[in-house]
Amino acid sequence: MGFQQGLSGLNAASKNLDVISNNIANVGTVGFKSSRAEFADVYATATFGAGDLQSGLGAQTVSVAQQFTQGGLSVTNNPLDVAISGSGFFRLSGEGGTTYTRSGQFRLDKEGFLVTNTGENVTGYTQLTLDSAFNVVGTTSLGNVQIDLDGINAQATSDLSLNLNLDAAAVAPTVAFSPTTSTSYNYSTSVTVFDSLGSEHSIQYYFRKEVAPDNTWSAYAYMDGTATGLWPVGDQLDLNLLNTSTLPAGGAHTMTFSSAGNLITGTSATNASVTPPGAAPLIIAMDFTGSSQYSGGSGINSVSQNGFQSGNLVGLSIGDDGVIAGRYSNGVTQPLQQLVLVTFRNPQSMIPVGQNQWVSTIDAGAETINNPGEGVAGLVQAGSVEDSNTDLTGELVNLIVAQRLYQANAQTISAQSTILQTLVNLR
Repeated sequence: MGFQQGLSGLNAASKNLDVISNNIANVGTVGFKSSRAEFADVYATATFGAGDLQSGLGAQTVSVAQQFTQGGLSVTNNPLDVAISGSGFFRLSGEGGTTYTRSGQFRLDKEGFLVTNTGENVTGYTQLTLDSAFNVVGTTSLGNVQIDLDGINAQATSDLSLNLNLDAAAVAPTVAFSPTTSTSYNYSTSVTVFDSLGSEHSIQYYFRKEVAPDNTWSAYAYMDGTATGLWPVGDQLDLNLLNTSTLPAGGAHTMTFSSAGNLITGTSATNASVTPPGAAPLIIAMDFTGSSQYSGGSGINSVSQNGFQSGNLVGLSIGDDGVIAGRYSNGVTQPLQQLVLVTFRNPQSMIPVGQNQWVSTIDAGAETINNPGEGVAGLVQAGSVEDSNTDLTGELVNLIVAQRLYQANAQTISAQSTILQTLVNLR
């Protein structure tokens, strides 16, 4: 009798109900990926082929396939919550080894480690190389992300970028330069810098158009005043350090512009070493790249420098490239560490181990580590989480269908039982 077919159908329908119920139960689970039960028919096989009259032996469950489609993003009030938009997994390390997750509900523990809500450490690049504008230009040392909660020490200014326009219509002064004589220069501006102790110093720049050669300007700089002489006797900075082979020390920095208004010589200058009281010697590489000479008035286009006072950590932010930046009480925002995303060739072969985590398998392929937004990895969005990708309406419909299939298979067993009883009752 055909009890086997009905029993296999019941088992398949039961497995389908289990999968659907699990999807529905995790509608509110952050980073959850729904699954579907996949089935195949069963036929008896023979050495020289199967007969033409096989009725089949029923159904079997061949796979419970995970569906890694994108879930919706929900905004939260936690800046350390991170959602993945696109492909990839966060890489975790814990007592159970390396695992992977799509759930970005992170927090800091007492030692500053970035951890999940179940205590696993989040992996990222722990050493960042920054340029003078605090942009990340390199990453090294893959490890557990840990934020220094003690703040940052003061940093002396070593790089200063000043992009400005000098008025081409300006008239060259006829009197000798003096910072106290306004008619001896054409434009002046100031920039704040810091020494190794975090003390502020003001550098006042004076720009003077020269009579000859054409399109030539001289730049003078004074720090913390306009006393005569050079540091430490006076306040004038020696901007001629790089030009001592052609010009006398203590002179101005010379800037030459083309007939098109572009700066062609004098794009950089470095002051001779000066030592503020109690601090380390201060040497600043000054960059005037991008400066121009056009009519319409002199003015600053942009200015930046890499010095700052000491400060306490007051907050964290995470960019869409995964860079974790610290915000400090001194107004500085500085990149600290960077999250990574891991992708696999065949993520459906990963094994779910609970707590919103997966482990890799040989069939999944080797892990590929990328910065967010690089390669095939998606971007991350801070202050958000990825919702479960379960379609509740669809799962409820699937639940009704699975229930009917279960009832239908039970009915085939009932029918077989009735037929068997009929045969037993024959006399």
